[in-house]
Amino acid sequence: MKSRSSKRTLASIVLGFESFAAFFATLSAFGLRVADVEVVWAIGLTVSILMILTPGLLRFEWGYLVGWALQIAMLISGFWLWGMFFVGAILTGLWIWALVAGETIDRARQKYFEQQNTQENEQEQ
Repeated sequence: MKSRSSKRTLASIVLGFESFAAFFATLSAFGLRVADVEVVWAIGLTVSILMILTPGLLRFEWGYLVGWALQIAMLISGFWLWGMFFVGAILTGLWIWALVAGETIDRARQKYFEQQNTQENEQEQ
């Protein structure tokens, strides 16, 4: 029985949530006119769409590097919208939590399945 990775699931949830935060930050940047309209929308929508698409890349180990790059982008956006330093820090903390907690759950699940297989083999003998 192959179950989906908890690390991948939690990271996907965080990225999905962050896509909304990135879109609303784009709306704020547009309203505050922090840069040319085309630049704001191009960067904002690109980051939002990448956050929506990245969970599909998490099946590969390098997909998590893309996730980290998006976390850095959220933090860097604080230079144009100062509140994004705070929001980006919270979301990056959630990203770190998702990776650590997901990995812990996956290891515990693997150990549990190994113990179940050992007990089944002992009972058969």
